[in-house]
Amino acid sequence: MNFVEELRWRGMLHQMMPGTEELLERETVTAYVGIDPTADSLHIGHLCGVMMLRHFQRAGHKPLALVGGATGMIGDPSGKSAERNLLTEDVLRHNVSCIKAQLARFLDFESGAPNAAELVNNYDWMKDYSFLDFAREIGKHITVNYMMAKDSVKRRLNGEASDGLSFTEFTYQLLQGYDFLHLYQEKGCKLQMGGSDQWGNITTGTELIRRKLGSEAEAFALTCPLITKADGKKFGKTEQGNVWLDRRYTTPYKFYQFWLNVGDEEAERYIKIFTSLTKDEIDGLVAAHREDPGRRLLQKRLGEEVTCMVHSREDYEMAVEASDILFGKATKESLLKLDEETLLSVFDGVPQFTVEKAMAVGAKAVDLLAGTTQCFASKGEMRKMAQGGGVSLNKEKLQAFDQIIGEEDFVGGKFLIVQRGKKNYFLITVK
Repeated sequence: MNFVEELRWRGMLHQMMPGTEELLERETVTAYVGIDPTADSLHIGHLCGVMMLRHFQRAGHKPLALVGGATGMIGDPSGKSAERNLLTEDVLRHNVSCIKAQLARFLDFESGAPNAAELVNNYDWMKDYSFLDFAREIGKHITVNYMMAKDSVKRRLNGEASDGLSFTEFTYQLLQGYDFLHLYQEKGCKLQMGGSDQWGNITTGTELIRRKLGSEAEAFALTCPLITKADGKKFGKTEQGNVWLDRRYTTPYKFYQFWLNVGDEEAERYIKIFTSLTKDEIDGLVAAHREDPGRRLLQKRLGEEVTCMVHSREDYEMAVEASDILFGKATKESLLKLDEETLLSVFDGVPQFTVEKAMAVGAKAVDLLAGTTQCFASKGEMRKMAQGGGVSLNKEKLQAFDQIIGEEDFVGGKFLIVQRGKKNYFLITVK
């Protein structure tokens, strides 16, 4: 597999230093992508860089995932309008261990193959490096003029909303440049990859290597485009914030829903970037989707591939089943299969009521739904809808408006899902 060609047809190639493609065709190359461990989970904004490493390894090359325990203490100014909060060493150590576990779902760390992936942490080589030594041995090779010319620095200095750029942030590109130098010397790493906003930082590294080691020391840079939505807005953000890879922050159901709800144009781009499907498979899916967009074949396959890759096949199947509860012909059995986390995720956003168990168990349905709670505006409305077959409890039609609610009616012993008509849902939780 030709790595550069693979990136090209997938729309994952933005910039590349001259000679990069020839290097990759000539030899097995070690390359790295840097990730700042500012949280204990990756989010889908990180996925393009991670997929680059995945394709890189599939092409026979050796990927390094650099988790920036040292640079994460400072914060990269690229694309930022304000300085980020600095994290403690303990928090960073925890974040690094969590991120490695997530990366293992994408990269082969364990096989012992010559191109097995490695996780490296720049804190390991920066923690004992004194400021004076760094200034003497590294700082003297890169001029302030060179650093000031970078777009990431210019934007922060000239931005209307900016409070300027602290010295701490200004040093970031030099620290990242030193990472490249260190990995070049210690791991034979000749290529750094990242998002297009990292071009300035990456090329500082190639320049540092050349100036420190001489013109025969060749290092290269390659970036992918920053992924955006069809409206040009930042990819991966929802009204609730980032879409995380860790189920504690984004459940597999919500994760699947994110991909299922992207537009047609986005789905055609994303399925190339975020899956390992072949060009022929994707071309076939795109053609079938364009013939009948209403079936949303692209979005469904995209959701399947990414959810299985990030979570598991079981999580994907539960997410599909959960999706049918609100939007399809699900049954009570479907509800009973859901774990509590997924059930709450499905009904997040619907009106919810919490009642004492003693007030719910043994109550008449009409009293619970139109008295204790406000699922219906009045008992008369509830009676009329129930008589017309328009009220369901846990996906089963209510037999009578004054039916007694038993303890067995509560899913998992605590939830009652009320449906008024076809589209109006309510969640009652007993405590």
